[in-house]
Amino acid sequence: MLSEDKLARINELARKQRTVGLCAAEQAEQHALRQAYLEAFRANFRAQLEAQGFRPRSHAVKCSCGHHHCKHVH
Repeated sequence: MLSEDKLARINELARKQRTVGLCAAEQAEQHALRQAYLEAFRANFRAQLEAQGFRPRSHAVKCSCGHHHCKHVH
C-alpha cells in the first residue's frame, strides 16, 4: 500500500480542492498520487483474491464457438 505521507498528501489536496481549489501543478500531483493509490489497491486486491484460490481468466482461450471473451452460454 501507499506510505502514510502519500495518503496524507492525497487527503490534504482533496481538502484544498474543496475549499480554495488547486493550481495546475497540484492537480497533476493529485492525479499522479491517485493513480499510484489505485495501482497499489488493485495489486493488493488481486493478491487477496489469489490467496483465496481465485485465478484470473486467460484471455487467449477461445470458447467452443471460437470467440474470444465469449459471454453467451453454450
